Amino acid sequence: MRKRVLITGAAGFLGSHLCNRFIRDGFHVIGMDNLITGDLRNIEQLFALEQFEFYHHDVSKFIHVPGALDYVLHFASPASPIDYLKIPIQTLKVGSLGTHNCLGLAKAKKARILVASTSEVYGDPLVHPQNEDYWGNVNPVGPRGVYDEAKRFQEAITMAYHTFHGVETRIVRIFNTYGPRMRLNDGRALPAFIGQALRGEDLTVFGDGSQTRSFCYVDDLIEGICRLLFSDYAQPVNIGNPDEISLKDFAEEIIKLTATHQKIVYKPLPIDDPKQRRPDITRAKNILDWEPKVSRAEGLKFTYDYFKSLPKEELYKLPKEFKK
Repeated sequence: MRKRVLITGAAGFLGSHLCNRFIRDGFHVIGMDNLITGDLRNIEQLFALEQFEFYHHDVSKFIHVPGALDYVLHFASPASPIDYLKIPIQTLKVGSLGTHNCLGLAKAKKARILVASTSEVYGDPLVHPQNEDYWGNVNPVGPRGVYDEAKRFQEAITMAYHTFHGVETRIVRIFNTYGPRMRLNDGRALPAFIGQALRGEDLTVFGDGSQTRSFCYVDDLIEGICRLLFSDYAQPVNIGNPDEISLKDFAEEIIKLTATHQKIVYKPLPIDDPKQRRPDITRAKNILDWEPKVSRAEGLKFTYDYFKSLPKEELYKLPKEFKK
């Protein structure tokens, strides 16, 4: 009998890569997504497989999955500013009600659950690099609070289910990740820069460009998530690449990669945008024997080749409009 895993947010960037990984590893995969930010094209190649099934469902509502479940991976959530600033209520609901429903399902099925948290729980950090013992510097009533606090609540309720109900839980704190299947129009720096370069536009850097990010290639991230899921460790674990770069230098890397000649233009920094972001991955190294393998140069080439292969209309596709 194949082990059965439920992956929420299955049609999203990370969820779809997780579906591929668990299919490859011999699992029966149940994907779930309400498609508010996900795209069925990310998983359409799986629909012909008998070991894959898909539920078009919002996890903020009651979840019913017939049969046994061995694992639940909760990856349903808007993850980019352009999304969660437009749909703040849905973002809060999927982090709270959605997580509650997934934990309740895991409890009922006696399944192990891994929830996808984020480096945004650290807010605009006063500690650098960020380790898991740092509690963060978050503005709960700022525009980014809907995402940051949803994820902080998600971690709190996950640990409550672990300590009070004895549910086997895992928490991954995901730092900036990139790779094929990212949306060009999702508002994050990497796809925004590549999209602007492909359209022949100047690259937009917010602030003075001195703020830093650390980019992890998706294959490395998926490997870290799997190692955490199958470990015996219940506390949060950072998964990301500690190779830090300023956004100004990163924009210049993209211009060089794409062999274009755009300028960099500067716009005001958004409210509460973190000034620095770099994971301390000591815990992942010691507990999971994990560290990233793909260099930024190599990963960017894979990602650029993917974006170049998209139909031209994708370059000019506007962000989704969401219902209130």
